Amino acid sequence: MAEPSMAKRTHMTDFNGRPILVTGASGGIGGETARQLVAAGADVIASGRSEEALGTLSQEIGCRVLPFDLTSEDGVREALDGLDVYGVVNCGGYGGEIATPMDTDIAVFDKVITINARGALLVTKYTSRSMVRLGRGGSIVNVSSQASLVGLSGHISYGSSKAALDNITRVSALELGKYNIRVNSVNPTVVMTPMSAWYWGRPDIEGPFLEAMPLGRWATEAEIAAPIVFLLSDGASMISGVSLPIDGGYTCC
Repeated sequence: MAEPSMAKRTHMTDFNGRPILVTGASGGIGGETARQLVAAGADVIASGRSEEALGTLSQEIGCRVLPFDLTSEDGVREALDGLDVYGVVNCGGYGGEIATPMDTDIAVFDKVITINARGALLVTKYTSRSMVRLGRGGSIVNVSSQASLVGLSGHISYGSSKAALDNITRVSALELGKYNIRVNSVNPTVVMTPMSAWYWGRPDIEGPFLEAMPLGRWATEAEIAAPIVFLLSDGASMISGVSLPIDGGYTCC
């Protein structure tokens, strides 16, 4: 069987000006995803907590900017109701705390759930209405975590929020499939940044963790963004309801 031509393979990952909303675009993974989507021909609408970072990103790549508060249904509705989109990347998130079930701060737990799970559901609620109205199908990618797939010490809040997000992914895929709207999640391992180094960079944490990972290294932002872009593209047109580990093989062990 002949392989598809280069022109055909390029077409499958060319977004041809399709509008795609990226939440959390003021952060590392969200920002890199926005960059790769613009490079692939998408019309990116970037949202995030830092309007300054969004402004810098817009100047860099030419994306649109649409800041809104993920914790407010009124704010999400006002921003997204009637906004024409083909795709969504739910990358907005909050890490919370490192705590056990015995000493977790329930106020922190509630905030993590509110942003990571409830916020993504709100975005899905209002953008899927647009996709259904337009009748062109679409694709949603939720940025989850390996913490939803395995037990990680200290991650009771974060892991629970991402497990909820994975279920939101599966049920949304089931409900929206009849409209040709695909919903998937990616479940990355740690991207080592100055923000994450305070915990994951500790020798007693980093060493055993990487030893348990077949590839034995941290992920880069680009390595997380590329599968997100693929799942949004026509090249993934038969993939829906999947939670894709991007974790160097950690969850296979």
